[in-house]
Amino acid sequence: MKITVIGTGYVGLVAGACLADMGNNVICVDNNEDKLKKLENGIIPIYEPGLEELVKSNVSENRLRFTSNIDNAVKESEVCFIAVGTPQGEDGSADLQYVLGVAKEIAKAMNGYKVIVDKSTVPVGTAKQVTELIKQYTKYDFDVVSNPEFLKQGNAVDDFLSPDRVVIGSNSEKATAIMQEIYAPFFRTGNRVIVMDVESAEMTKYASNSFLATKISFMNEIAQLCEKVGANAEMVRVGMSTDSRIGNKFLFPGLGYGGSCFPKDVKALIKTGADNGVEMNIIKSADETNKLQRKLFIDKIVSRFGENLSDKVFAVWGLAFKPKTDDMREAPAITIINDLLNRGAKVQAYDPKAMNSAKYHFQERITYAKSSYEALNNADALLLLTEWNEFRRPDMDRIKELLKEPVIFDGRNQYNMERTVQRGFEYVCVGKI
Repeated sequence: MKITVIGTGYVGLVAGACLADMGNNVICVDNNEDKLKKLENGIIPIYEPGLEELVKSNVSENRLRFTSNIDNAVKESEVCFIAVGTPQGEDGSADLQYVLGVAKEIAKAMNGYKVIVDKSTVPVGTAKQVTELIKQYTKYDFDVVSNPEFLKQGNAVDDFLSPDRVVIGSNSEKATAIMQEIYAPFFRTGNRVIVMDVESAEMTKYASNSFLATKISFMNEIAQLCEKVGANAEMVRVGMSTDSRIGNKFLFPGLGYGGSCFPKDVKALIKTGADNGVEMNIIKSADETNKLQRKLFIDKIVSRFGENLSDKVFAVWGLAFKPKTDDMREAPAITIINDLLNRGAKVQAYDPKAMNSAKYHFQERITYAKSSYEALNNADALLLLTEWNEFRRPDMDRIKELLKEPVIFDGRNQYNMERTVQRGFEYVCVGKI
């Protein structure tokens, strides 16, 4: 099938490469010429495991192309995926200017029937807006479909190639059949395509992300209480997670959620609720708890070293909002490091993949270490903010040797408290005392 994907961010690039890998002829469209040149040469602007190899192989097989010419791309394609950003507006709502702008360009380029797919995360009612807009600029028949993505950064390629489900929101039998044909190769062992009305599909993405965000915040709130009453949040987590009704995913206490999806989608759902007279109190609380979790971590550092940190140096391990990505959008590290800097502290940071992203956020205000151990040199404490695998089993003796004092603030509960304390460390984590 001939497919156009408009937008080459996390969602668009992964979708384009994976759809091409299933034998489709895919054109990825972007207005950034420099980015397009890099992609044509196999240079991937984001870090996502497996993506570089997938792009290179499908470009070499001529199944995947890149262009800035949206007009030609639309004319050549049967299906057009819209995968552009929906940034958060000042009021928390999703900004649809890029989605609507692309929809208008598609309409002007149409030369026959098209299926237009909202792949971007959009609020309920967007498909109707897109439909009405396109009608103003074309005489050709078309259908607008909602196809929300459920990709996890760091595992996006595998998630797309082996999805646990695909949600298709469609009010057209013709468009539904075309979408089912596109996704059929991904379900050779069983069909997990869920077809529903457009509005329900649009809501599903926001509801799913907000539920997972709420689950994280719930566990963090339990961890706060555990610290007060002398319980161990890790043991509570294990006890809860063995209940099949609850499960063990998104139940780890820590520094809260970040990234490009959860914070934005939670706020967008709160705004949608407000616009329709629904308070969304549970989701509001999840959002507030998430903000509080970073403050509480900072409070622990201040409690140990004092309000004025002008003579202190902190080693930071982990800058990305989660492992296996270089994405720092809404990362806890941003809040925590900025607070330390405002208190006069010096920061020596290391992340396996997010160092370039960090330079965008912090410029020359922090020191960028070449390795995890280099970040420790003469630091007063180690702050572990992202749970990369390489931080799980470090040389604890070497850590102790390099730090001024053997102090670890573990925001991800990576280390065994008893063993770490026995080795002579002052160890502060989340949900334990």
